[in-house]
Amino acid sequence: MTLHALSPLDGRYENETSPLRDFFSEYAFLRDRTKVELDFLSALFRTGIIPDLTVSGWRPDLPAFTDDDARKIQEVEKTTRHDVKAIEYYLREKIPPEIHQWLHFGLTSEDINNTAQAIALRDSRDRVLLPALGNLISSLRDFTGRHRLLPFLARTHGQPAVPTTLGKEIAVYLARLYKCRLEIADHRFEAKLTGAVGNFNALQAAAPQIDWISFSREFIQSLGLEPNLVTTQILPYDNWMRYFDAIRLTNTILIDYTQDIWRYISDGILRQKVVEGEVGSSTMPQKVNPIDFENAEGNLGVANALLTHYGQKLPISRLQRDLSDSTVRRTFGVALGHTLLAWNNIMRGMGRVDADEENIQRELMAHWEVISEGAQTILRAAGRSNAYESLKSHTQGRVLDETSYQGWVESLDIDDETRGKLMNLSPEKYLGLAIRITDEVVRSSDVPGTGSPGYK
Repeated sequence: MTLHALSPLDGRYENETSPLRDFFSEYAFLRDRTKVELDFLSALFRTGIIPDLTVSGWRPDLPAFTDDDARKIQEVEKTTRHDVKAIEYYLREKIPPEIHQWLHFGLTSEDINNTAQAIALRDSRDRVLLPALGNLISSLRDFTGRHRLLPFLARTHGQPAVPTTLGKEIAVYLARLYKCRLEIADHRFEAKLTGAVGNFNALQAAAPQIDWISFSREFIQSLGLEPNLVTTQILPYDNWMRYFDAIRLTNTILIDYTQDIWRYISDGILRQKVVEGEVGSSTMPQKVNPIDFENAEGNLGVANALLTHYGQKLPISRLQRDLSDSTVRRTFGVALGHTLLAWNNIMRGMGRVDADEENIQRELMAHWEVISEGAQTILRAAGRSNAYESLKSHTQGRVLDETSYQGWVESLDIDDETRGKLMNLSPEKYLGLAIRITDEVVRSSDVPGTGSPGYK
């Protein structure tokens, strides 16, 4: 029952994270390893070393794997205290007795475990995580496109700085996340089938006439994975770590993003939609809290704590192998569950915020000192070598309005063309190529299948 779940992923947030159960639950792990065992048996048949039983109508596959099947394996494991051996014994009840000896033939448990988990990582990425990340990116892309023209007061070191547009502000995150998505989507997961210490010892001893290296390569590739043929008892996890590092970087970028959005809401740059019936505070009825972004920030941190641990732990294993990797790998669904929860919350939050254009313009036009960069550069181009120092003495630590800025321009001993350029400057016009850059990001960041609108 969700009320008694130890983890909030299976309790409070069950509806958000349940899609990952089909890949990382105990049931899924048992099901997938059972399938890998049978796939291996099929591959052995094709080598010719197993008698041909096709005349009896038997094929090395099973009907749909059920909860009852998983429970039977767990019951066997109570005796074996070894989960892969329990799967083997369970399968003996499903296949003809004369081929029992070919089950798990010449393998070590990790040949089955790592292959099943590589499949789970790949399929969960393709079916759950990539669609969620695509929808998140689409929400940023939509927001960026809608506010591509909106002049916006940038801040560096927390201080008013050169203007940009609100669309460009979000476009920076959009471009970063799009690159991350490409890296995640392009990752090819490795798996190994090389025996107890990585040398095919048992297989080579029993059937030296077979090229087991080619067999292993072709078997792993038939499952849509990349074979690693140079291993110990376990797969070196470097390849998986590159995938997790890409997820972790995505989450780190999103922590940065959620904190910025939180600040924009706090400063009145963004306003949140009021949802009928929602309560922002138990005592302050006026509040609309940025709960989606706060929830996301917390879950991104939890996910990254686990992802960081994977990078510190899994590439390290004593000698040929110690068992500490096994229990850590069982938490993959937890790290990805907190990741998925965060991504969905950010997407939801983006649907509930919009620009407060009046407040944005009011703040921008109250800080004419931010165009001093452009003014001193125009003066430099006109031959004034002391332009920076002149502007610094007039603007540093001060807030200028339109009147004070134009009064300073009128006081300068300059030619009419230069004066005209200076007079043409204003905070809402001094945007550089922000709009062009933003449009390019929007054009190049379309995620297929997300229904993102196009902008010209």
